[in-house]
Amino acid sequence: MKHSNYLLFLIISLFFSCEQETIQLKEIGIIPKPLFQEINKGVFVLDENIRFISDTELNEVSDYLKLYIKENYQVSFTPQKESKKIVFTSNDSISNEEGYELKIEENSILITSKNSKGAFYAVQSLLQLMPIKSNGLAIAIPCLELQDEPQFKYRGMHLDVGRHFFSVDFIKKYIDLIARLKMNTFHWHLTEDQGWRIEIKKYPKLQEIAAFRNETLVGHYNDQPHKFDGKKYGGFYTQEQIKEVVAYANTRQVTIIPEIEMPGHSQAAIAAYPSLGCTGEQVEVATKWGVFDEVYCPKESTFKFLEDVIDEVVALFPGKYIHIGGDEAPKTNWKKCAHCQKLIKKEGLKDEHGLQSYFIARMEKYINTKGKQIIGWDEILEGGLAPNATVMSWRGTTGAIEAAKEGHDVILTPGSHCYFDHYQADNENEPLAIGGFLPLEKVYHFNPIPEELTDKEATYVLGAQGNVWTEYMQTEKQVEYMAFPRVVALSEVVWSSPENKNYTDFINRLEQYQKRLDQLDVNYANHMYSVKGELKNTEGNLTYQLNATSSSYPIYYATDESAPSKLYVNPIPVDSSMTIKAVILDSNAIALGAVFQQKINLHKGVGAKILIDKKPHPTYNAGGKNALINGISGNNKRYGDKEWLGFSGEDIEITIKFENPTNINTITTRFFNANGQWIYAPKRVTVYVNDDDSAYSADVSVTDDLTAKVAVKFKNTMVTSIRLKIPSYGIIPEGKQGAGHKPWTFIDEIILE
Repeated sequence: MKHSNYLLFLIISLFFSCEQETIQLKEIGIIPKPLFQEINKGVFVLDENIRFISDTELNEVSDYLKLYIKENYQVSFTPQKESKKIVFTSNDSISNEEGYELKIEENSILITSKNSKGAFYAVQSLLQLMPIKSNGLAIAIPCLELQDEPQFKYRGMHLDVGRHFFSVDFIKKYIDLIARLKMNTFHWHLTEDQGWRIEIKKYPKLQEIAAFRNETLVGHYNDQPHKFDGKKYGGFYTQEQIKEVVAYANTRQVTIIPEIEMPGHSQAAIAAYPSLGCTGEQVEVATKWGVFDEVYCPKESTFKFLEDVIDEVVALFPGKYIHIGGDEAPKTNWKKCAHCQKLIKKEGLKDEHGLQSYFIARMEKYINTKGKQIIGWDEILEGGLAPNATVMSWRGTTGAIEAAKEGHDVILTPGSHCYFDHYQADNENEPLAIGGFLPLEKVYHFNPIPEELTDKEATYVLGAQGNVWTEYMQTEKQVEYMAFPRVVALSEVVWSSPENKNYTDFINRLEQYQKRLDQLDVNYANHMYSVKGELKNTEGNLTYQLNATSSSYPIYYATDESAPSKLYVNPIPVDSSMTIKAVILDSNAIALGAVFQQKINLHKGVGAKILIDKKPHPTYNAGGKNALINGISGNNKRYGDKEWLGFSGEDIEITIKFENPTNINTITTRFFNANGQWIYAPKRVTVYVNDDDSAYSADVSVTDDLTAKVAVKFKNTMVTSIRLKIPSYGIIPEGKQGAGHKPWTFIDEIILE
């Protein structure tokens, strides 16, 4: 019998002739979902009477499983002559390097793979068929057959330790957690403006100076004025510690890619060795977040420094790749630097972007001599791509498309779907994050292959990676909260075939997997029982529809000040302004998640027709144009939800039309104003009434650190149409993040009264 749906937890009792034993049968839907699975009758009972048999090349994985069972189930194997068997065997006929077959019968478990990678992944599937702890009960594993292999070669997770530093023990835990999900790459972001985290013996000041900052920004970067904690902060990993972590990862089939940032994000190194910069002036290790003008100057002495660093790095990391960053490297100092300008002319480069390409290509050539290849963020495309570089596309998918069309390998990690430092829920009480909005469902529905690529070009897509930038993650528990369970969703994106993916099925399996995370002491974000809502307009009839990620328990709601107590069955009629509260309750009327609350302002624009002359950016258009007149305002702290619409550097014109003349006195709206994230409110808004030349303008005023408000008032007027002209802020001024670029404009509900 084939099971395409998730499997349930079952408890069974088996009775033996000599005595009665309680056997716990732990069946769960495996994550990531296997390519094929078939459940058969019977169980394999895990006890002491088991013999391990392994081909030599698979001994390490066999030992891993044996040790795991001993440590977690207190089983000491004392096999008898007629023992049951767990057999590891290699088979070259398995085409995929990481593929495996798992066959469980009543007296044997057979794991077949091409090599140790596939064997390890078979073990991870096997372990998900068992409880993490036995609690004194014997364990029964269902008889089944699996054939499985990954969709993508590259399945990665990233961790930034430059902004905040984490212990070796935590790095190991992080690696172990992603390995359980069959992720095979750990991208270790080791150098930053705010701290250098890897010991380089030839340059001791990197440990003495670059690894520590004098203090750290308190609150969000957008909070003004900036405040600091006044406490020295930092640390670094010794080379012996790095060897220890690399060895640990190797036993879990995880390759570590170290990132040594260049030419930008290098202020910490320049603080230790000022001659590496263009000015030669002493600077401090950065104490706040953002992008800084201090970048490596492309002098021979700088290249010698970086080559020496690379020499020590490649000796520590046996993997194929060295990540060299290449992102967010301002050209301000290069434009002023006589040496840089002379080098541009000498090498026949077009401009400073060409100089960055020269810088990257030169370092790539050196790294290639060490038998390694480089990966860089998609900015390395600017000025021309280095010959053998792999591009990690983070600014959407454009960089990946361009690189793949040029025949370069690409790894997808767009901020829209893979930045796990973004908020993951609408709850106002979510811990402070950089911004944005990336819920679990959006991660799960990510397709790493851009539709613009041909089948041949798509072969250059190696896979995808989740990124964890830690500006706002001071603790290891916070990292876990932001990464999990989104990494669980991503694991299925990169491993499972698209035909096998189904979000409802995934949620049912995740509900059980989270119990596994509980036992592993992972501080994951549990939004499984969060309520969400959506306003529906059906032929002028407004209703509010509630739903939840998990459908295991009912939703209760209220439309007044009382606690939610009405069982939700059908969408709630909306015929006036109201506040809807909702929560999921268990059978004992205990709330399983936070209370959802939504205020609906049934102003005169709700239900009207709206037109916008520019399309919002696809990443920030979740609610569509009607989000601007649906009676619901966006989140006060983040701009990535479905109520805010985002436009990239464009003037926009919005027209609202009414079916019947409507009396309007005031138009109010607000804009997001997070300057540290290149988001600027416009300076002024102009409104035209009834398609005539009557213009009413008003200045936009900043109301708090994150939003700005505008109110346009005019005479009591019967209105059939209103046109709003909203110019972009212009150009981001010098000295600000993103200086010289056009900013984003984010607009919220347009309220007509």
